[in-house]
Amino acid sequence: MQGTQSPSAPSQADPGFKLPDESSSPQDSLPQTSPDTAGRPVEVVPGTTNAPIPATDTSTRDLAIGAVVFVVLLVVYFFVRNAYVHHLVVRRVAPSSAGSAGWMLFVGLAFLSAAAVLAIINASKFLTFAVTGPLVAVGVIALVAALFVGRR
Repeated sequence: MQGTQSPSAPSQADPGFKLPDESSSPQDSLPQTSPDTAGRPVEVVPGTTNAPIPATDTSTRDLAIGAVVFVVLLVVYFFVRNAYVHHLVVRRVAPSSAGSAGWMLFVGLAFLSAAAVLAIINASKFLTFAVTGPLVAVGVIALVAALFVGRR
């Protein structure tokens, strides 16, 4: 075995691991004066910063559940539309006007439920004026139009 050193013979240039001197204590590196607030407890008050609240991420599971609920509501609203059209025709409203009023009722209910489902899925992200405002406005206008068109 040429060229190999035994592990028991350390080299003279490498002193190996050496402990620090006992004379230096860890307290020497710390500042000698403490601030006035060092003895008081730390108090954290939420909401004192002016930073905006981050929008939470919506999971795909929440979006899938919301989509299923919305589709079920659309099916229910379709049957409500048919019942409303039948009710208007029985009250001697022209079938074309009754059909138009029924579709306006369907659209109004669909837009309002879309706003509600989005607000329930993720309120911090979707419950804003830019998203909810137009949905609610179109929904209310369509419901009012359904009532006026159905009165002819």
